[in-house]
Amino acid sequence: MLDILRQLLSGMLASLGIFVLTLIFSLPLGLVITFIRRSKLKVLNWIARIYISIMRGTPLMLQLLVVFFGPYYLFGMSLSNSYRFYAVIIGFSLNYAAYFAEIYRSGIEAVPKGQYEAAAVLGYSRTQTFVRIIFPQMVKIVLPPVTNEVITLVKDTSLAFALAYTEMFTLAKQIAAAQTSIMPLFVAGLFYYIFNFVVAYGMEKLENKMKY
Repeated sequence: MLDILRQLLSGMLASLGIFVLTLIFSLPLGLVITFIRRSKLKVLNWIARIYISIMRGTPLMLQLLVVFFGPYYLFGMSLSNSYRFYAVIIGFSLNYAAYFAEIYRSGIEAVPKGQYEAAAVLGYSRTQTFVRIIFPQMVKIVLPPVTNEVITLVKDTSLAFALAYTEMFTLAKQIAAAQTSIMPLFVAGLFYYIFNFVVAYGMEKLENKMKY
């Protein structure tokens, strides 16, 4: 058991890296897409709509392959082997940003219109209204659906195998095949469960803190 854990350690760190970096890039990018989606300029609005539709309507695995092979087939660019990791992060971030964008949009639209009117009466600018009044309420509203997406992300890190990037699940399959044992897969499943349990617990604590 300990030997399997030692062998899976590098894969665990790779999965954790994908998870953390995807959140770092996709959470703020999703907010930017939300602003574009809510823009009064129809061109920007439709660009955001089409982007979200494509990202949510096609498999993440396909998107990863497009990000990885696209530069070569479209522009003839020769990419280094290290680009695999960057392609994984880019693909995951673009995909999850689309989901977060729609979650944010629903959260913003759930805030009563009266909040905007009250802010205008108090002399707040649009930026001040959003940062001080709308954003804190939006965060409270969107935490449950964001938690669901974050939990899904933990499991989706295994899709990095599509680009031959060795994360934990890929490594577990290799060890299981070499040892002709199902134990490495069981250990990998246990890791995903514990990881998701910790994420869910942390998000629940955050939700409770915002019940003021």
